[in-house]
Amino acid sequence: MARTGGLSAQARAEITARASYGRLLAVLAAPTGDIPAAEDALADAFERALTTWPVNGVPDNPEGWLLTVARNRLRDLWKSAAVRRAAPLDDLDAGITTRSPTLDALDAIDAQSIPEKRLELLCVCAHPAIDPGVRTPLMLQTVLGVSAADIATAFAVPEQTMAQRLVRAKRRIRSTRIRFVVPSLADLPLRLPAVLEAVYGAYAIGWAAAEQNASGSPESLAGEALYLADTLAALLPTEPEVLGLAALLTLSIARAPARVSATGELVGLDEQDPALWDAALIRRGERYLRAAHGLGRVGRFQLEAAIQSVHTDRARTGATDWAALQTLHTALVTVSPTLGAEVALAAVVGETIGPGEALTLLDTLASAQPTVLAFQPYWATRAHLLAQAGQVVDARDARERAIALVRDERVRAALARRAAAFDAARSGGG
Repeated sequence: MARTGGLSAQARAEITARASYGRLLAVLAAPTGDIPAAEDALADAFERALTTWPVNGVPDNPEGWLLTVARNRLRDLWKSAAVRRAAPLDDLDAGITTRSPTLDALDAIDAQSIPEKRLELLCVCAHPAIDPGVRTPLMLQTVLGVSAADIATAFAVPEQTMAQRLVRAKRRIRSTRIRFVVPSLADLPLRLPAVLEAVYGAYAIGWAAAEQNASGSPESLAGEALYLADTLAALLPTEPEVLGLAALLTLSIARAPARVSATGELVGLDEQDPALWDAALIRRGERYLRAAHGLGRVGRFQLEAAIQSVHTDRARTGATDWAALQTLHTALVTVSPTLGAEVALAAVVGETIGPGEALTLLDTLASAQPTVLAFQPYWATRAHLLAQAGQVVDARDARERAIALVRDERVRAALARRAAAFDAARSGGG
């Protein structure tokens, strides 16, 4: 047994859970496709860790310990009388003398060198038999351990509804016996978009935690998403959008150390100190982006990565190339016309052409898509543009609308701080 290294046994168990949950679940579920059974076994293993590690010490190989306990739990389940009564006869053929292939597969797993099967699990979740609307939530929960409550919040649906969708999807995987394998090159393009969306979704959900920790560490959800993006890039080096996603996450996480001030306040991109950005991650992201560009097929993730690249280049030049950003944002709106992309383009146009033209873009967007009026970045951007245009009263109203739509207290504080700074500047100017 190893010492806890200054951490409590519970803290070590929680760290191991964050770092290893997806790897362990994928390995345990692969032989049968029974994800709920693997989840239950893994939950039992973590519960035992919390009761035995404080007494006996943390094992030298915590991940291997958890795998062994969970594997024994599954073995007991599969050997139970209830399972034997429900199992097909050919699976039970003289169970006293014939070992189950499932048990053989479990026993073949080396607890000292646990195989990496998260990519296989990602592809299982993206299988055509799974409802497209639940694929990304399913990946977030099974591969990265995101709770159903957090997923429900991210997708703006009731927690119970999301939980039911996830349960149905797992049952579907088990009943259809979807194999835990990486698809052939012919089938992979059909599943890859959903896989990439899930990895990006994990980053989007985890970005706040990464900012709070001032890092994209492997223990954070954003760090896990980056690890999966790196793994995908190594496996599929000729897929430009895979490389684009890896570039996007790498360049974005590179700025994490500057996103939170010493007092815990969020710092906007334009206010961040480039000296705090991670230069090594920026170089890595640029390598991914160059490799993607060399393949000659431009997509959404590459464009978003290129936008991040322009921003991080401020560390080298000391200035932001707004003309390049307008070109890239315009292309992004053409390829992926989301509300976020449309609003971001308007913000850039405010810098390159002026607030009047940008406000016209926002007005046009609101007329075409009224749902944008419930989109917080729309009001924050509008407030900034109105302030630039000297429309003080309207800017204050828009800023209040933006603040009212914020649930994150740190974002609320950042918006309020900017509002106070603007008001102070106007007062100082007479």
